[in-house]
Amino acid sequence: MKKIFATGLILAAGLGFAAGAQAEDKTITLGYEMPLSGDRSQYGETFRNAAEIMLEDFNASGALPGAQVEILFEDSKNDPKEARNIARKFVDNADIVGVLGDFSSTVSMAAGEIYGKEGMPQLSQTASHPDYAKISPWQFRNITTQAYEGPYNADWILADGLKTASVVYIQNDWGISASENFVAAYEEKGGKVLSSEAFNPGSRDFRSILTKIKRNNPEVIYLAMFYEEGAALARQLQQLQIDIPVYGTSSLYSPKLVELGGEAVEGMKLATTFMPNNPAKNVQSFVTEYKTRYGETPNMFAAQAYDAVGIMLSAIAKVGPDVTRETLRDALAQTTDYPGVTGATSFAPETREPSKTLAKMVVKGGDFQVVE
Repeated sequence: MKKIFATGLILAAGLGFAAGAQAEDKTITLGYEMPLSGDRSQYGETFRNAAEIMLEDFNASGALPGAQVEILFEDSKNDPKEARNIARKFVDNADIVGVLGDFSSTVSMAAGEIYGKEGMPQLSQTASHPDYAKISPWQFRNITTQAYEGPYNADWILADGLKTASVVYIQNDWGISASENFVAAYEEKGGKVLSSEAFNPGSRDFRSILTKIKRNNPEVIYLAMFYEEGAALARQLQQLQIDIPVYGTSSLYSPKLVELGGEAVEGMKLATTFMPNNPAKNVQSFVTEYKTRYGETPNMFAAQAYDAVGIMLSAIAKVGPDVTRETLRDALAQTTDYPGVTGATSFAPETREPSKTLAKMVVKGGDFQVVE
């Protein structure tokens, strides 16, 4: 695979042309904005890794006779201002027909305002704030929203007989949405939230929050955060000798949670769209290829990016080499039962929201296991 460095990082995947294609084949360009530096760079690197696999396979498949696809990667640093700069750059590039990203809802929405106004299809693999897809008819996502996940987890926790809860969430658009959707559903269905505690992005010290929670003595702690914070919080729970069951959002799902948290994350429960031990042929093919290339098991974020790129490429293939921003948007809106590694994905015609299912997981014996 050949990489070209110009104004950004361009991935021209595919070591050869599709069968029957000639050297003068058309090149179709996509943009992908993601954090490649800063405290969320590990997510951007994961997205890029997965995108490289999907794009190379697509270009080698001959699914788009007469053309190949390249991706222009740009580093948003997970910063809304930087994302808006990238959005303007992508919009002004007449060769770019569609955009993927960004990582967080806040950053995706900041860029989305520009893409929506200028008519650029945007597909985010992880923006789960309910308002993201409402920006304009040009926004898509292939991850479940907190409007779905919050009530799903509330039902699960209540079914497990846990009637009082404390919530800990990251202080950003996504975290607020995750907290509010869980709290509303949990209390509507008979649970009681004793406290709801926010922390600033980048914080890893939860001792004061956990001391307060210990005084409230809830039956469960619900986390809306990422695996780095989740592992740190679990370790501090252990240090403070607080023995309360912990459930959380799918954002916690990563082998890194177990690696960083060790025995402190044993028993933690969460729901996810991706399981690397799923025996499905497409899942195992992706897991094997990812491990071979990058030396680690892909997590949910890699899987979400892999499917997001696949959905975008599938839509391009349906339109053909003469795809435009408008025809790509329409093809995306017609996506039905895309066979991804995170499950089949369809977009609701009016809302462009994905239809997906979640699997219940628990950390047990130093690994994630399906809750029967």
